[in-house]
Amino acid sequence: MNFTIEIEQEDDGRFLAEVIGFPGVLAYGNTREEVVAKVQALALRVLEETNRQGAESAEKEECGYFSSVKWSV
Repeated sequence: MNFTIEIEQEDDGRFLAEVIGFPGVLAYGNTREEVVAKVQALALRVLEETNRQGAESAEKEECGYFSSVKWSV
């Protein structure tokens, strides 16, 4: 799976990062590195929860488990 992270710098100097295609998956940080780490961690938690919920209602082969994640910043 490939995900794109969009980063903006706010007027107050903080950075805002969002994972494109994941509504609500965004984070603030004081540096680019910090905000990327935060938004990646949040996106992975969302993926994990989505997969966990899918596993409760379908066989593992049918619920779209991911084996690797690639990030574009």
